Amino acid sequence: ACTNRRLPVINYVVSDRTATITIDDEARRNPLSNEAMAELAEAVSRSAADPGVSVVVITGAGERAFSAGGDLSSGFVDSPLPDHQSRGALAELFKSIRGNPKPVIARVNGVALGGGFGLAVVCDITIAVSGARMGTPEIGLGLWPMMISAALVRSMPRKPLMEMMLTGRVVTAEEALEYGLVSRVVPRERLDVELAEVVAGILTRSPAAIALGKRSFYAIDDMDFETALDHLHAGLTAVSLTEDASEGVDAFLQKRDPKWRGR
Repeated sequence: ACTNRRLPVINYVVSDRTATITIDDEARRNPLSNEAMAELAEAVSRSAADPGVSVVVITGAGERAFSAGGDLSSGFVDSPLPDHQSRGALAELFKSIRGNPKPVIARVNGVALGGGFGLAVVCDITIAVSGARMGTPEIGLGLWPMMISAALVRSMPRKPLMEMMLTGRVVTAEEALEYGLVSRVVPRERLDVELAEVVAGILTRSPAAIALGKRSFYAIDDMDFETALDHLHAGLTAVSLTEDASEGVDAFLQKRDPKWRGR
């Protein structure tokens, strides 16, 4: 059968040890269809396995939107049960970001709503352009921000989050910063400058320590205090056993720059 359904375009470009993954559908504000989310997850997994990549950046094409959320034109509620499995692509995307041993940075160049909002928040670092609008408008469509709740509830206070979900309220990037949803908010003309500064800072650090540290950081999310301490105690020994730890200490004592091996 013929179809006019537009396929998602997810661009993957590597330069200077940085993989930039772009949702490239500027005219429609970079929506997230099930196919787009699956391709994004595949791209994030590709970056994790790429030895030439140390940092990952996710962004949207143009200046209007990071991602306006679910692609409602793709038959979002036409087949709820048959599409159940493919709709889980968003969960797989979030898991691939959290499980990536390399830092994943969201370059929020514009509006980030619904699934796009969750995608921005679940990244390790979120740099948003000043004035960008972010939020959970799903309730206005008779829907609920289900899967993105896993990221949001771990990033902001419960009361204002519940209000956002119940009312569909959209906040500015500046408000999102106050809630702890983004790492920093910058003027548009500074977006790529500050992104480059953050990336450059990461590239000077040990890939082995970053990988082990990121895994431990998220692993203790739901642990009680004593269990977390036991886990981190073992983690400290693990990172101490790396070649990068030996190199880092030697370089410090010898007053020279370390040469990381990533192991």
